[in-house]
Amino acid sequence: MNLFRSLRTVSQASGEGPVDWDAVGAAAKDATPPGSVELDQAEIEGYRADVQAARGAIREIAVVSFDLPRTIEIQNRHHWIDANVSTFRRVMAPIETHTDVFFPDASRVINTASTTFMLSFLGKNVLGQYDPLLLADGEEEHALYFVHPNIRRVAAELDVDEERFRRWIAFHEVTHAAEFGAAPWLSSYLESQMERGVEALAGGSFDRKAFRDLNAAMTAVEGYAELLMDRAFDDEYEDLREKVEARRQGRGPIARLVRRLLGLGLKRRQYERGKAFFESVADVRGIEGASVVWESPDHLPTSDELDHPTKWLARVD
Repeated sequence: MNLFRSLRTVSQASGEGPVDWDAVGAAAKDATPPGSVELDQAEIEGYRADVQAARGAIREIAVVSFDLPRTIEIQNRHHWIDANVSTFRRVMAPIETHTDVFFPDASRVINTASTTFMLSFLGKNVLGQYDPLLLADGEEEHALYFVHPNIRRVAAELDVDEERFRRWIAFHEVTHAAEFGAAPWLSSYLESQMERGVEALAGGSFDRKAFRDLNAAMTAVEGYAELLMDRAFDDEYEDLREKVEARRQGRGPIARLVRRLLGLGLKRRQYERGKAFFESVADVRGIEGASVVWESPDHLPTSDELDHPTKWLARVD
C-alpha cells in the first residue's frame, strides 16, 4: 500500500473525460493492501465444494433451471478492483457523455479522487460478488468472485469458523447466479432502467419511475436470494447474520457515513423489504410459487406490491 503514490496519481489525473479511469484503478490499488490468495489444496477444494453444494441445493429448493458462470475467481483486493473499474466505467458512461463542466481539469481530479475512494473502500470490504456484467458490450460471460483476504479477515474479526463463513458467502452469491440464470431477461431489464435513470440525470432531470422500478427489481433480487438462503443453506446461520449486522452497526461514524454515501444502507433495506415480501408469498404459494417472479418482467413486483404481497399474488394468479 502506498498512499502517497495514490494521492499523486489522483492529482495528476488527465484525459478528456470527467474521470481518469486508468488513474482510478492505479490509485485505488495503491491505497488498498492486496491481501494474499495463496491457498492450499484443501482451501481450493473447499471453495469448489461450497459452490457446487450451493448449486445443487438451490436448484432443488427453488425449482428453477440455471447453471454457474464459467468465470469463478478467488481474488485478492486488487483483482476485485480491476474487475470493478470496468463496471464503474460502464455505468458512468452516459453521464460522462452528456456532462459539461466549467473547470474540467479540477473536476476530473475531484471525480477521480471520489471514485478511487469508493473502489478502495469497497475493495477492502466486499466478501463475494456475482457480477452480471450489466451494460457490457459483446458476449462477455457473467462472473462469480470471492475476495479471499476479506473473507479470512472478517471471519477472524467475527470469531467464526472460516470454512463455515466461506460456505455461507458462497451460498448467498450462488443464489444471485440462480436468479439471473432463471431469468435471462433480467440483465436487459436492469440495464434499461439504469440507462433511463442515468441519462435523465445527465440531462438535468430525474426519472422517478425508472429509479423506483429499478429499486423494486433490486429489492426482488435481494429478497428472493434471502429466501433461498433460508431454505437452501445446509446449516444454521442466524448467528453469522447477527454478528455481521453487529459488526456493521459497531463501526465508527466515518465508516457509517461512507456506507450511507455508497448506498449500502439502501441495499440493506432492499434485503429486509424483499425478504419480508417473499416470505409472505412463500407462506401462501411455497418456493415454487415465489419463483414465478422470474418468468417475465411483468411478474416483477411493483413498489406498492412489495409492501402488499397479496396484491402481487392476485395479479400473477
